[in-house]
Amino acid sequence: MSYILCVFQRLERCMSITTSITNGLSEREANDAITAHVCKGPQQHEEVCLGLFTLLLTEPPQAQRCYRDLTLVNRDGMNVVLMKINQILMEKFLKLQEVCRTQLVWLVKELVKSGVIGADGVLMTLMKQIAGGDISIKNLWLAESVLEILVEQREWVLKSGMLVAMSVYTYLRLIVDHGTPNLLPFRQREVDFCIGLLRERFMECFIIGRDLVRLLQIVARIPEMELLWKDLLHNPQTLSPQFTGILQLLTARTSRKFLACRLTPDMETKLLFMTSRVRFGQQKRYQDWFQRQYLSTAESQSLRCDLIRYICGVVHPSNEVLSSDILPRWAIIGWLLTTCTSNVAASNAKLALFYDWLFFNPEKDSIMNIEPAILVMHHSMKPHPAITATLLDFMCRIIPNFFPPLEGQVRQGVFNSLNFIMEKRVLAHLAPLFDNPKLDRELRSMLRERFPEFCNSPSPPTEAKMEESLPLEMDNHVLDKEDGCYDNTDATFSDDEEELNNKGKKREFRFHQLKETYIEEPADITPFVDQLDETLKERVLQLQKGSDTETHCEVMQEIVDLILEEDFESEQMSTLASCLAELFKSHFRGDVLPEEITEESLEESVCKPVCLIFRNLCQMQEDNSSFSVLLDLLAELYQKQPKIGYHLLYYLKASKAAAGKMSLYESFAQATALGDLHTCLMMDMKACQEDDVRLLCYLTPSIYSEFPDETLRSGELLNMIVAVIDSAQLQELMCHVMMGNLVMFRKDSVLNILIQSLDWETFEQYSTWQLFLVHSIPLETIIPILQHLKYKEHPEALSCLLLQLRREKPSEEMVKMVLSRPYHLEDQFTTSILRHWAAKHDDLLGEHIKALLIKNNSMPRKRQSLRSSSSKLAQLTLEQMLEHLDSLRLNLSNTKNNFFSQTPILQALQHVQASCDEAHKMRFSDLFSLAEDYEDSTKQHKPRRKAPASSPRSRKGAAPQTCNEEDSVSSSASEEEDSKPKASKRKRKGVGSDSD
Repeated sequence: MSYILCVFQRLERCMSITTSITNGLSEREANDAITAHVCKGPQQHEEVCLGLFTLLLTEPPQAQRCYRDLTLVNRDGMNVVLMKINQILMEKFLKLQEVCRTQLVWLVKELVKSGVIGADGVLMTLMKQIAGGDISIKNLWLAESVLEILVEQREWVLKSGMLVAMSVYTYLRLIVDHGTPNLLPFRQREVDFCIGLLRERFMECFIIGRDLVRLLQIVARIPEMELLWKDLLHNPQTLSPQFTGILQLLTARTSRKFLACRLTPDMETKLLFMTSRVRFGQQKRYQDWFQRQYLSTAESQSLRCDLIRYICGVVHPSNEVLSSDILPRWAIIGWLLTTCTSNVAASNAKLALFYDWLFFNPEKDSIMNIEPAILVMHHSMKPHPAITATLLDFMCRIIPNFFPPLEGQVRQGVFNSLNFIMEKRVLAHLAPLFDNPKLDRELRSMLRERFPEFCNSPSPPTEAKMEESLPLEMDNHVLDKEDGCYDNTDATFSDDEEELNNKGKKREFRFHQLKETYIEEPADITPFVDQLDETLKERVLQLQKGSDTETHCEVMQEIVDLILEEDFESEQMSTLASCLAELFKSHFRGDVLPEEITEESLEESVCKPVCLIFRNLCQMQEDNSSFSVLLDLLAELYQKQPKIGYHLLYYLKASKAAAGKMSLYESFAQATALGDLHTCLMMDMKACQEDDVRLLCYLTPSIYSEFPDETLRSGELLNMIVAVIDSAQLQELMCHVMMGNLVMFRKDSVLNILIQSLDWETFEQYSTWQLFLVHSIPLETIIPILQHLKYKEHPEALSCLLLQLRREKPSEEMVKMVLSRPYHLEDQFTTSILRHWAAKHDDLLGEHIKALLIKNNSMPRKRQSLRSSSSKLAQLTLEQMLEHLDSLRLNLSNTKNNFFSQTPILQALQHVQASCDEAHKMRFSDLFSLAEDYEDSTKQHKPRRKAPASSPRSRKGAAPQTCNEEDSVSSSASEEEDSKPKASKRKRKGVGSDSD
């Protein structure tokens, strides 16, 4: 935010200068005086121009006058203003208030009207802010406003070939989103605009390349577009004498500028962040955020094509990134494909993925454009064979169906692509992919027919090992920087969180410390230092030459003082951050936390030059302008050196000067490019986890206590911790919980976190349960997790729950959850805990089982089937209960336990037997025989007087004369009466309590 503050500060100075100069003067004299002041130097000129520009954005009534004054006083062709507009459009447009956003569009329109040189670039940047797949009011307003400028200033537009092409590419793409009835008038204006430019200036549009055909193909069913499409295919000369046919266009590669123009700056930043900073296996929350932000509506499905084309054509990682554990491009594309919910969008997405294959020319096209498609298919074969099959099928069928007259050229393009993939060793052999047993016979046959050259496996061992690892030829192969590939991890897409991928990651983190060996190299700041002003440059060079920490700290304080001065140019911030990141790189290596933790050692550990920035920040008020300047410096440093995030957290905890200032981290997170506390915190803790596990454990109590909303709502941080700690560190954390220094679970989210933990490794799960059990959270809070536990897949959670349940007195809810588990002969969980309760709390358990049996027996029969398609996890069925009780009966048959001789159990069984069908009576005959024995015993004590004629059940009309048993039967019968209509005639008092 320092840029915005800087502008407003300059505005304030400008207005004070204007007031002092124009005081008492007429308007003309005032303008002359301001002009004379502007001529004094570049600084005065820039201040006045930016002040007027800011006033124009914030005060609409004065906009016309400010723009007139701006055109009069500027001396650089509006260059200062154009640069600031571009900066706001790229970095701050989404954060502008509605008034400022409206005024900015108005200003761009005025600049275009005035024919200002460079206005075309600003207009293209503004056009980039129109999001694809978004029909919100704001986005439609922006699309209409820009189209209005382009239509009204058509003659000016035609002077710039790039603007013509960019406008056509943009609005051809947007037409797809505007098909609803209420948007048809606007779509018609877009169609007319595109048709006009394509017919009048086709060769300017030709520079778009092959993606122009892709966009036209999608909208070709619109009548006006259909006519143009037919001319493109059959009468190319009508569009331009230089245009020979569609093949000429399809063989031209689309420039990155066009592929990038359909992503907003925010989308582009987030996507580049994922492909350069996020580690493979940790991408799910970033993808979830992106999904919520941009892909959550039905209209947004069309955006997937733009994203895939951008990833294939623009995101070309360096060889260093490709060989690291950074999230590979194919994984993002796989995620985009698997989460697509529209068949049309899915078909277009697959075409976008393979588009560069169709007319691939190794001499002109890049391997990086075709690499993602083959790697998506390769890596999906094991976890998602259906995706691989779908893509291979699409690749085969697109050859004859894309454009039949060019079938030969398409076949050659796909062949060139596959050949180049093998030549560049993206995959050593294609036979394991094309002739894989997981593919159906028809597809394998079609692949052998289309690509016989690639279906012959060089040797059986290679094919056999393909499922397990990469071919050996890839191990030591060094790739060119441009033609590298990511093919050293056999992992799966993040949205499935496959166990193999997770285990691989955890092992890496556990042994990460073993490779901490460094060769110290001198800091090289040559590319940056010359861009600084002389004073700042001198201090930075002193930092480079200094040898002791004390001198470094003194110089660093001088640098901080310099950037806090009013005349410091914020444009130098990024360059300064690059210098500091290079000079201090040794500070971010090795352990941060002292071996022996004392007050003295902690204070000594935070006496580093970079900590001076932290200290100055702690000494300032948050509403101070200097505070935001220092935050911006830290944000720039964070871009160059991500470890600075957890170093700041460490300083805020360890330093006495920062006591009670942990909330500063939230301000820092919001100042970064991420702009989100949760994302920033998780990234920094992840970096800390990889670098220093001791430090992670040291920070954990403070992080949980200071940021409960970010840490307790999900299991992300908990997973990071339990993935790397050892048993001693686990015991230390448990002690922190017991002493009240640490809370890692709360009632509203603990169940969710424990469910998430079911996919973690065994030690991680046991550690999680140990940490949970030292919290004072009632077991009833998490007992519903039983519904998610399968006896073969979740032994860790079942073991921990079993130990905890045996310490508890059974409540009705507990018994219900235990009995609601599906019955399996091998699953002894339910039987074992019921047996324990039957031995320790037989009366209580008997009453709960009786209540549940009668309650479930009273339900309509349609709701009692366990295998009903409408049954839910929490539903307890009568059949389940009888299965578990029969298993318990068998288990107790050779013991002296008298659980099944209890009156409540026998009464409940008698109640169920009276109303269940013959099939259940036969299946559970041994169980019901207990009730029959009880019934026979009650008949021996039956009273001699007869039941009244109106008694609905003569069989159950009698009861023992003992007071206790009569009360018990009365209770049972009253529960039946709640769910059945009462008899029309009153019963006599002597037997009324035994009837229904």
